[in-house]
Amino acid sequence: MDRRRESMGIGSASLALPRGGRDNGSMSDSGVLSASDLKAYAGSSRASYEQHLRELVEIPSVSNDPQRKDDVRRAASRAAELIRWAGGEAEVVETGGHPLVHGRLGDDPHRPTVTVYNHIDVQPADEPQWRSDPFKLTIEGDRYLARGTTDDKGPALAALYGARYARQHGVAANVNFLWELEEEIGSPHFAATITKHRKRFATQSVVVSDTVWVSRSRPACPAGLRGLQGFRLSLRTGETDQHSGTTGGAARNPVAEICEVVASMLDARTGRVKIKGFYDGVEKPTRAELADLKKCGFTVAGFRKDHLLRSLRSNDALDVMKRLWLEPTLEVHGIAGGYRGPGVKTVVPPEATAILSCRLVPAMKPARIVKLVREHVKRVNPDVRVAPEHALPAYKGRTTGPYADAVRAAMKAAFGREPVFVREGGSIGAVLSMEKILKAPVYFLGLSLPEHGYHAPNENFDWRQASGGMIAFARYFERIVATRGHAPLAPRGKAARGVVARGATSPLAPRGKAARGVVARGATSPLAPRGKAARGPTPRVR
Repeated sequence: MDRRRESMGIGSASLALPRGGRDNGSMSDSGVLSASDLKAYAGSSRASYEQHLRELVEIPSVSNDPQRKDDVRRAASRAAELIRWAGGEAEVVETGGHPLVHGRLGDDPHRPTVTVYNHIDVQPADEPQWRSDPFKLTIEGDRYLARGTTDDKGPALAALYGARYARQHGVAANVNFLWELEEEIGSPHFAATITKHRKRFATQSVVVSDTVWVSRSRPACPAGLRGLQGFRLSLRTGETDQHSGTTGGAARNPVAEICEVVASMLDARTGRVKIKGFYDGVEKPTRAELADLKKCGFTVAGFRKDHLLRSLRSNDALDVMKRLWLEPTLEVHGIAGGYRGPGVKTVVPPEATAILSCRLVPAMKPARIVKLVREHVKRVNPDVRVAPEHALPAYKGRTTGPYADAVRAAMKAAFGREPVFVREGGSIGAVLSMEKILKAPVYFLGLSLPEHGYHAPNENFDWRQASGGMIAFARYFERIVATRGHAPLAPRGKAARGVVARGATSPLAPRGKAARGVVARGATSPLAPRGKAARGPTPRVR
């Protein structure tokens, strides 16, 4: 039977490893994972991974579509089952909107705890350019085509497989999972939910796998994320369409006026924002940031090809990268109003709307941008109404310290090269919430590539990134254990208080016998579950 079509369910025995985790020498005497055995595990997991990916992507978990509410919940239930398959506990947590999934592989208080964040909800897939059913997994060689394969179900599964292997082979870390189902709609209930459950979700660090490399040739990890502030501009000057022959010239045209306002805000040719004070306080890139950009593997030709762009505002690679990741923007997403059917209908429309957003860089506050936009629009056309949409501040990450070093080592072990740290142009609302509420530093270990097509028709993922992701995450958890003697960088500002107890060398440091690496005689594994957990508990579903 064709391996890709062979059905391998959750309970597939052919890939199951002993619960104790010792498989005749796959772990060296020093406790370090064997590179050859880890690679073999990833290779042998392909059929299982593809089946699990199929099960997830064929649930249309489109969070912004009310008609898909039951599908989103079904995806949460299936995701929880997968965490249980990996040997963990999992529960579906109610949020007031779509649920989220919290999973746990290990809960030993003497061991370091790391939380992996992904999201299981997806964008709509109604574009006519899809070559196959977006909610049926299509496998073309090493490529997996379907909505959600790269954003973010494929990377979530790779991280889970890596955690499963690490736990089963003696890596003494607790691995938690936070799988959100509202990321694509701005995470409206995420902060409140993790605040409510902050004790249960407690962790010492977070790693996010929802980011994109610059190119396939070089791994890349975000050193920050741009923020976001959306706007809706609207203008009504009449009640109904009117004949342009009888009212044109005298009647106001709201479509034309909205276009005038938008043109006053932005130089469309250069991209330069013309709103007074917009660039005040924007930090210039450091020499180190520019050096990382130059060695990240980015090419203008590759960028155009990956995103199907005919031309750009600049053809200088460094300038393009600065525009994408280091500079703020104003983008026009749509202008609506008037007739949009075939031919020409000679009317003066009664209303028009423009939808815009600004991508923000560190030091730019969303509230200040709202104020500047309101003032600008009022000066140009006081009749235009400005309605701010959801806002996300920019995030400036960390590129030094034991966790960043763990990312470097994990990426090199999996993909042969250390990653470059560059900022990312997109936004992930959950990142700031986790750092602030859980008081844990956040790092990134993304697996997606530009050609995978985030949010685009024919979205895809590939086996190289999936199998490499399994290896990278297993290595990352292994390195987290090795950081026991080093305190992680504390969150900044108010979040910095209370992270490390006074006198403690590290919040990761084990206590008692565990600090000396003692394992009781006769134990099959330091990770072997005890009591009810050994018999396979049925986690609560809320």
